[in-house]
Amino acid sequence: MKIQWHIGVALLCVVAATTAHAGRSCEQRPMTPQTLTQGLALAQRTAQALDAEFTRSGARVVVLARAGQDLSTYGLRYSHLGWAYKTAEGPWRVLHKLNQCGSGVGALYRQGLGEFFLDDLWRHEAVWSVPVPALQAPLLSLLTDPVRSTRLNERQYNLVSYAWGTRYQQSNQWAIETLAMAAEPGLSTRTQAQAWLGFKGYQPSTLHIGALTRLGASAGSAHIRFDDHPNSKRFSDRSETVTVDSVLDWLPRSGLGSAPQRLAL
Repeated sequence: MKIQWHIGVALLCVVAATTAHAGRSCEQRPMTPQTLTQGLALAQRTAQALDAEFTRSGARVVVLARAGQDLSTYGLRYSHLGWAYKTAEGPWRVLHKLNQCGSGVGALYRQGLGEFFLDDLWRHEAVWSVPVPALQAPLLSLLTDPVRSTRLNERQYNLVSYAWGTRYQQSNQWAIETLAMAAEPGLSTRTQAQAWLGFKGYQPSTLHIGALTRLGASAGSAHIRFDDHPNSKRFSDRSETVTVDSVLDWLPRSGLGSAPQRLAL
């Protein structure tokens, strides 16, 4: 089963102003030797860098992101993030949310770094932020718990879901709402998690998407919806959604994580 990689696909629909290629990242394209080599090399170097961070600071959890699509038109560098954690056995694993192609359904997946970077990446670059020491143990406990880690996962998937809504949920949104639950164990709902994020100063990205593009994308793709955005924002072509770039900007600003660290081939 081919998995569709997030917000990048939705934004490519905007760039192309057509829905003809809305499922482009779902095409079954053969793995080339170069893609395989580059993806595994990026995974290996990322693992080495994260191991060095573990040796230096003891950090076993990081927010890890990749550049799966070209989002430069929107001033965005990265397309997707997940939680990478160091297992007791040693290797790093990634827990992240993905969308099943051609559907409006999302689920959580645990993968190795190789799988995480073997997508047909736009740019072979990794970026991560290290949560502060006080969040390390709570995050690791939550991420490795097969029940608690899924508690805030909303099955209804929307690549451009409203950052402060609960009708749908996209991948980056699940990740930071889960951070909120780890930071405040008393939180049990997405509404509570979003209230905590707002209190901590999180600000989503605002994407300027015109009416015709919204109509075309919604009509042609089960995983792209705008009906959860407030009318005042939607009809002024402003869609507020959770992006990697906004999360990486917020974590150090809020004192919850380190400045982004990048690694490129």
